[in-house]
Amino acid sequence: MDKKVMRKEMLENRSKLTKKEIREKSNKIKEKLMRLEKFKEAQVIFSFISFGDEVDTHEIIKESLKLGKRVGVPVTIPEGRKLLVSELYDFDKELELGYYDILAPKEEYIREIHPKEIDVVLVPGVVFTPAGYRIGYGGGYYDRFFSKNKDIYKIGLCFDMQIADEIPIDLYDIPVDIIITEDRIIDCSKENY
Repeated sequence: MDKKVMRKEMLENRSKLTKKEIREKSNKIKEKLMRLEKFKEAQVIFSFISFGDEVDTHEIIKESLKLGKRVGVPVTIPEGRKLLVSELYDFDKELELGYYDILAPKEEYIREIHPKEIDVVLVPGVVFTPAGYRIGYGGGYYDRFFSKNKDIYKIGLCFDMQIADEIPIDLYDIPVDIIITEDRIIDCSKENY
């Protein structure tokens, strides 16, 4: 099956979730994440800022800041499709709508974090496989970021309905280490034989 077709179908399916379902499922995912040893130990987290009907990361980011963790959020640089990681201190004050209508740091609050400092990345995606491969939104930002930073621990966050048995895999696709859904935690390393 074609990635574009799979992406379109999954986005249509996900858009049928109600706000209440998204909130309830997102809370379960957040609770699982917060109990995860890797997350507890992490001092610096890099998280996507959710929009629309994605797993809600706003509360994860706010709670991580309250726990005293350093939190980096993405700044997309369309030239070269690069991701810059910017440290966030105040979720409510420092963000504005950026590219693709996704919240991003206001220019005066961009504080670059070197990828080597990051312990854990919370990775968005439209479709994930149990082996950790994903179909994103098609920009390739995260794959480019991971190709230069292979050792960072990657946690995919998605709803259980977004797990597919398989997807087309390209040479440069880099799998996540684990996936957290509202129903389960999938250790992707056990799926990669």
